[in-house]
Amino acid sequence: MIPRKLDQYLYMLCGIDRRLEKFENLFTLPGGVSYNSYFLDDEKTLLLDSIDQAVAEGFMAALEGLLQARDLDILVCHHAEPDHCATIVDLMAKYPKCQLYVSALGYKLLQQFHPQIDYSEDRLVLIDESTKLTTGKHQFSFVKAANVHWPEVFFSYEETTGTLFSADAFGSFGAPAGYIYADQCAYEQDWLDESRRYYCNIVGRQGAAVQTALQKARELEIKRICPVHGLVLRKPEDLSLMLDKYDRWSRYVAEDKGTVIVYGSMYNHSADLADSLAAYLADQEAGCIRVYDVSKTNPSYIIADLFRFSHAVFICNNYNTELYPQMDALLRELMMLNWDNHAYSLVGNMSWGGRGLKIAEEILSKGKNLSRIEEEFTIKSSPKQADLESAQALAQAIASHMQEDV
Repeated sequence: MIPRKLDQYLYMLCGIDRRLEKFENLFTLPGGVSYNSYFLDDEKTLLLDSIDQAVAEGFMAALEGLLQARDLDILVCHHAEPDHCATIVDLMAKYPKCQLYVSALGYKLLQQFHPQIDYSEDRLVLIDESTKLTTGKHQFSFVKAANVHWPEVFFSYEETTGTLFSADAFGSFGAPAGYIYADQCAYEQDWLDESRRYYCNIVGRQGAAVQTALQKARELEIKRICPVHGLVLRKPEDLSLMLDKYDRWSRYVAEDKGTVIVYGSMYNHSADLADSLAAYLADQEAGCIRVYDVSKTNPSYIIADLFRFSHAVFICNNYNTELYPQMDALLRELMMLNWDNHAYSLVGNMSWGGRGLKIAEEILSKGKNLSRIEEEFTIKSSPKQADLESAQALAQAIASHMQEDV
């Protein structure tokens, strides 16, 4: 691991893992992931966050090289999840004079994950929003960001450089390829989709908490954001872009007009219906269209597009008289993530008795501000001509609703 110099005093220690197949063993990672830690070389040496065990060896060697036989004075733990605190065990053992700055709840969680750490009183500083930390030329304050995305999370703000160390906020799936700044890449083209997928699936449930954190961030003069995953943001346009995206995502407001069609299909009959509906939507020029097989695509991609686009259609098969299992799981996950402020329709597919459509209705009834477009219908086994006419009518209703919602 090569330390990347961000300014005269600050270094980024970026651990890259392209071998990990699923983040949190849930979300596929075709582009890998990075784990970012930051080292401040001031009168006091300071490390902001630890790192995942998968990249620990290179991280410890890089840090030792930066310290040049000095002690590590301070370690700040913004977030106690293991991908950012796994090497705290090694750090606290290797540097016995190091003080650990962590929130009270973060301390409790660290004890649960790592009871073997030396937590003696002279090594522990429990932070809150009144805590100030001076390292010499740099002054840090701490910003409570509870539930973004765990309840113990704090940000830290370095006042002389205007740097926000944002824990998981403003992070992304994907591993950097050399460049570490958003402005060095085609960020909107190559990174924004993975930033959205990361937010919606990791943080998405906590919209109200994110709004609270954003309000606090607006009171700061932010010139740089250093997250624990992904790229560093430093240009005003990139900072503005991501602050705006987080505002929209956390209010569950669609970014673009369009329809996400999601189906489950054992013998391609629901798939045929989905593609027919997509064609009718295209005839209406009704915004962007995405079609997903819920059994094939990792749900994280579907969920990201359901956040992004204004409308959704769920084609709900019966299965063993219940709702098709992968569709059931997707809808429940959507409600767990508080998906809201969108429009949707339900289409059923049954061969004999069952309550798949009813279950989908019950799940989605938990949404607070969802609009249901009522041009809905149920096919029996395979779509017939009358069903295609119903699909065409649904496409027209969706297109009209989009126009009304402009």
